[in-house]
Amino acid sequence: MSTGLVNKPVLYYAPRSPPCRSVLLTAAALGLELDLRIVNVKAGEHMTEEFLKLNPQHTIPVLDDNGVVVSDSHVICSYLADKYAGADDSLYPKNEAQRRLIDARLYYDCGHLFPRVRFIVEPVIYFGAKQIPEDRISYMQKAYDGLEHCLAAGAYLAGDKLTIADLCSVATVSTAAAFAPIDEAKYPQLTAWIKRMEALPYYEANNRQGLDMLVKVVKGLLAEQ
Repeated sequence: MSTGLVNKPVLYYAPRSPPCRSVLLTAAALGLELDLRIVNVKAGEHMTEEFLKLNPQHTIPVLDDNGVVVSDSHVICSYLADKYAGADDSLYPKNEAQRRLIDARLYYDCGHLFPRVRFIVEPVIYFGAKQIPEDRISYMQKAYDGLEHCLAAGAYLAGDKLTIADLCSVATVSTAAAFAPIDEAKYPQLTAWIKRMEALPYYEANNRQGLDMLVKVVKGLLAEQ
C-alpha cells in the first residue's frame, strides 16, 4: 500500500545559469520548495550516463518531479505553473489567448535573447576568449527593442500581470545587461520593468545571487587575459 508520501521535485541546475535561475524564480513565485542538486557542467557532470538517462540533450536545468522528468527551462516553468499554481493561474493562465501571448514571449527569450547572451559569456568561460567583441554586445542590445515594444501594452511582458514570461526573461536580460548595458533613455519601459522585477521579494535569492556569481567569473577571466 502506498504511504502517500511525495518527495520535493528535484532540480538539477547550476546557480550561475540564467535558465536555471528562471526556474528558481518560478518555483519561488509559486511558493514551491525544490530539492536542488548542482551539476558542474565544466567538469562534465552533465555527460554522465546517469544524467543522460534523465536528459539525452545533456542540458540543464532538468526537473525530476517524482518520476516525471522535464527538461528545458521554459517547459519546466510552464509545467510547474500548471501543476502547482492552485486556483490562481495568473503566472500561466489556462485561457488560450493569454497563454499564446505568454508562449510568444517565452519563444522570444529562447530564440533571441538567451542565444545572444550565450554568445557573449560562453566563449569566455569555455573557450578562453580574451574579450567580448563589440558586435556581440550591439547585437544583444538590438534585442532590447522587442521587449520595449512588448512593455508598451502593460507593466509586464504579457500584459498587466506577472507571468512566467517575465520570470524567464528577467534571468536572461539581467545577465545581458551586465555585459551589454541598457540605455535607459532609449528603453525606459524596459528599465522600469527590470526595477519592477528586482523589487520582487524572491528576486535577490533566486536571481541576483547567481547572476553576481556569473558576472564575477566572466569578468575575472577577462581580467586574466
